Amino acid sequence: MNEAQTLAYVKASATALGLALDEARAQRVAGHLQRTAAMAQMLEQFDLAPEVEIAEVYCPKQPPALAASA
Repeated sequence: MNEAQTLAYVKASATALGLALDEARAQRVAGHLQRTAAMAQMLEQFDLAPEVEIAEVYCPKQPPALAASA
């Protein structure tokens, strides 16, 4: 997205979420969003093999009462 599209997206999202943003704040949010998108794009271009890119999986431990009945 270009700057104008990003700003329009930020304003539309704020309206949909019921957030009041003045013009200056909307422009700052749009700038942060564009910077974040640029960083994500750089990360997407870096190729990692599946065995190198290990994703953590959260598996909560069951309380003893539940573990016994499972």
